[in-house]
Amino acid sequence: MRTIQPAGRPLKGQLSVPGDKSISHRALMLGALSLDGLRVRGLSNGEDVRSTRRCLEALGAKIDAGVASVVVRGRGKGEPFSAAKGPLDCGNSGTTMRLMMGILSGQPFESRLIGDASLSRRPMRRVAAPLMSMGANITLTAQGCAPLTVSGRRPLRSTTYRLPVASAQVKSAVLLAGLFADGEVVVEDPFFSRDHTERMLSWLSDGKALSRQGERIRVRPYDLQGGRDLNVAGDISSAAFFLAGAAMVPGSDVVARAVGLNPTRIGFLDALREMGARVEMLGARSEGGEPVGDVHLRHAPLQGLRLSADKVPSLVDEVPMLAVLAATANGESVLEGLGELRLKESDRLEGIAAGLRALGAEAKVEGENLRILGPAKFKSASLKTLGDHRLAMAYSIAALAAQGPVTIDDDACVGISYPSFYADLGRLLS
Repeated sequence: MRTIQPAGRPLKGQLSVPGDKSISHRALMLGALSLDGLRVRGLSNGEDVRSTRRCLEALGAKIDAGVASVVVRGRGKGEPFSAAKGPLDCGNSGTTMRLMMGILSGQPFESRLIGDASLSRRPMRRVAAPLMSMGANITLTAQGCAPLTVSGRRPLRSTTYRLPVASAQVKSAVLLAGLFADGEVVVEDPFFSRDHTERMLSWLSDGKALSRQGERIRVRPYDLQGGRDLNVAGDISSAAFFLAGAAMVPGSDVVARAVGLNPTRIGFLDALREMGARVEMLGARSEGGEPVGDVHLRHAPLQGLRLSADKVPSLVDEVPMLAVLAATANGESVLEGLGELRLKESDRLEGIAAGLRALGAEAKVEGENLRILGPAKFKSASLKTLGDHRLAMAYSIAALAAQGPVTIDDDACVGISYPSFYADLGRLLS
């Protein structure tokens, strides 16, 4: 539990947020599958990425942690792993479980994957279906969830699979399984969802393992070379909370250093601009195939926005924070196509609406849409995070604009993605 007093002062300064969670998961997995491994700097220190590391080590991967970097000692994809002695515990990490399902589908042994109560409620059938069509045998609960068992085979069958929903995790699971197929695997992605897996596969193979034309992504059973250094960009989804705080609190001026600016991940910055925020992107460069740069954000009066469903995949993790901003903006905001939020660590759609109402805002869920009327004057409140790290951080930033103290019931859950969140918040307010 944590009580946050209204700051009464702006957010000011520069910060470096933890390494991008999505990239960190993939760096550990693909480093373990490469011939010469990978040296990774800036790896996320959140609990989700720790879950991925523990699963890989249980399968025999060698991962050495130093002061400034982590070295993943790859053995190539020929025989990269051996059967674990017990279940692979994915904790709260859906990325760990779903991407490992793809990798384990191509291993000639059986693996059991488990997770915490939240992860055990999230849908896994959408991942299992294409992997089973490639020849893996996957058993789920009657509800289509974990605990689950993957009995892999090698080689897997080549396939063409069209994504029915915007899911980078489903797409990535199939692409990773494609490394162990008997031929080319094609994934059709009409949603242009997050492409971190594609970028890293291409980078580690000098473009030979993967190619893309329009919505068709082709992966080949090519040996990843490795033997490289990777500097993981700062997580734009983590930086979003402080950038939003700067947009919301008068007098604020914040620079987030060296964050990922992948085009599939910067919808939140586009939404901020649409609302009237003063956003600058500076020092653009590339790290491991990923665009990186600094984001400078200063306060400006905000207006409501209409977010269409096709924009949601590029900011799905930032929706709770965007909803808080919308509640402080002038006019009505409508955020459309948010059904996927019901399948996160919590039902984020209902969760954020309930939190905003507790703060005194007008917020209503209409099917898969969220309608918010601003500007609200946030009041003192006690809020339930539902154990969801993104709700906890969004509420903590909302508290800066409240007229009285705001208490959240679970501040520890921020450790899933951003263990130093409250320390960084304190520095920007000092």
